[in-house]
Amino acid sequence: MTANKVTVGLVYGGKSGEHEISLQTGFAVMNAFDYAKYEIVPFYITLQGEWRMGSVLSGPMNSVEEMKLDVAAGGTSEAAGALFASLSGQESGIDVMFPLLHGTFGEDGTVQGLFEMAGLPYVGAGVLSSSAGMDKDVMKKLFAAAGLEQGEYIAFGERDWRISRHDLLQEAETKLGYPCFVKPANLGSSVGISKAGDQEALIDAVELALRYDRKVLIETFIDGRELEVGVLGNDDPQASVPGEIVSSGDYYDYNAKYIDGKSEMMIPAPVDADLADSLRELAIRAFKAVEGSGLCRADFFVRRSDNKILINEVNTMPGFTPFSMYPLLWRETGMSYQALLDRLIELALERHEARTNLQYGR
Repeated sequence: MTANKVTVGLVYGGKSGEHEISLQTGFAVMNAFDYAKYEIVPFYITLQGEWRMGSVLSGPMNSVEEMKLDVAAGGTSEAAGALFASLSGQESGIDVMFPLLHGTFGEDGTVQGLFEMAGLPYVGAGVLSSSAGMDKDVMKKLFAAAGLEQGEYIAFGERDWRISRHDLLQEAETKLGYPCFVKPANLGSSVGISKAGDQEALIDAVELALRYDRKVLIETFIDGRELEVGVLGNDDPQASVPGEIVSSGDYYDYNAKYIDGKSEMMIPAPVDADLADSLRELAIRAFKAVEGSGLCRADFFVRRSDNKILINEVNTMPGFTPFSMYPLLWRETGMSYQALLDRLIELALERHEARTNLQYGR
């Protein structure tokens, strides 16, 4: 902490397929911070996993391209281990790390573990929660244990697919039927997701998903509205108003989310008060089911035939530009983008202090 300012290490980029999305998020957050209260140290992770650290910022960078911290332009390049060895301890100068990494190697507990080892406070979910929130199969098992209702699915690994393809196809057709959805178990932003209407399409969809992860989910089709709720807090989490996604496509895939610009977010969602209250209650239950902290976005289907709420997933590091669902949900609940950043920093420091007070067997 310098001159009563909180020093925030802003981490963005990463090795995942969501690298560019992370850059956009990092740029938006960098521009939203109050530089009278914070000083920002940028950390860029290249697609190859190289860490680049910039100097302390007195104001936001001018472009996403500038955020890549070219070493020739003054950025320092180090292996992650050496970098965090220099940052760990009370003399590091970093008060809190803010990972804005989506997908694998960032949202899955890996970088969170690095922060834990370095003794650094950090924004968002911990190691266990991040890992569980990234693996859709594990997440669904935790939801089931918490009594949260969800759609039918099957999950299997690459080896299972190679040696038991016929049996898995039969199970999918019998248990789930067509159409169905195929997803990599460990990826976000709808990357690698396909809708299959027959066996040939299902085989192609599984092969596509296996390009992104070694475990795959096949989920039943749910004819329902897509509603989302933001959760914010640690031990006493609060839920935002619900929002609704009206996709421009057949389903809310990567193109509908990020490219064509035609999907609509309705915030608050046009639902009655009872349904809104139920969604908020279930969002907090889902957050607790994965032992969340800091923030998450809980995504639901509301089935059209009977209005039943089914949990789809939680996202422990949701999109965070000013135009993303999570900040907009909180804006409509009464918390501005800048106030939301302040609160997330507070929650990170609060959790770190509570964990620091533990004895860990000493």
